[in-house]
Amino acid sequence: MSTTALTVPAPASLRFHPLRDSATMLRRNVKRMLRYPSMTLMLVGMPVVFLLLFVYVLGGTLGAGLDGAAVSGAAGGRAAYANYVAPAIILMTVAATVQGTAISIAMDMTEGIITRFRTMHIARVSVLTGHVLGSMIQAAFSLAVVTGVALLVGFRPTAGPVEWLAAAGFLMAVTFALVWLSVALGLVSKTVETASNAPMPLILLPFLGSGFVPTDSMPAGLRWFADYQPFTPIIETLRGLLMDEPIGNNAWISLVWCGVIALGGYLWAKRLFNREA
Repeated sequence: MSTTALTVPAPASLRFHPLRDSATMLRRNVKRMLRYPSMTLMLVGMPVVFLLLFVYVLGGTLGAGLDGAAVSGAAGGRAAYANYVAPAIILMTVAATVQGTAISIAMDMTEGIITRFRTMHIARVSVLTGHVLGSMIQAAFSLAVVTGVALLVGFRPTAGPVEWLAAAGFLMAVTFALVWLSVALGLVSKTVETASNAPMPLILLPFLGSGFVPTDSMPAGLRWFADYQPFTPIIETLRGLLMDEPIGNNAWISLVWCGVIALGGYLWAKRLFNREA
């Protein structure tokens, strides 16, 4: 007489619900952002300071050296430089925001809350997904604030509604990629202090690209690096969308970079998170 094994489904209350668990983790991260607004203000404050510095202090001199073809607007001066530098500052805002992601991840890993999450019946991926979604909300808020300040100091984009939507979608793609990279950096960091410094190259790379001066003005070796590092095509794509200028191959190069960074960051973060005891 053969015996047929019966599989009894787990009760609904004990099944994993990745979407529900991710929403719960997202709510946790949003509440933490609201509880500690100084973190968001600090992340927004740095790009604003750089914007004011480069427009009001250095803008007159740097803008005088801009070729009329390099930026829409006047042939040079502070107004033209504001149009040139604003996309780089907007991108720097994303890089500054993901620094907070690395810090939040490191805090969770060092304070023991992750160990408690592992004992709970929740989808493991929801812990990281909550951080990613929360960081994207924080980045969207930061981008709105910095863009508003840029408009106040003289940034005059010529983009239409379609270009603005394309720019917003493009910035979200860049944010998604950099957030996953910062999640991995937060997981690999042993302390919160280390996590706060690990994403610093993301903030410095726009300086070594076409963000603040055209790459044509750089020495040969530095120009080669500036032309082929990922932030240069990203800045040029954003600048082209906002200033209604030709983008060329920069758009698909930027999206390829975003895909590589996002996939690499996700796989690295997943491996680190699953490896941690």
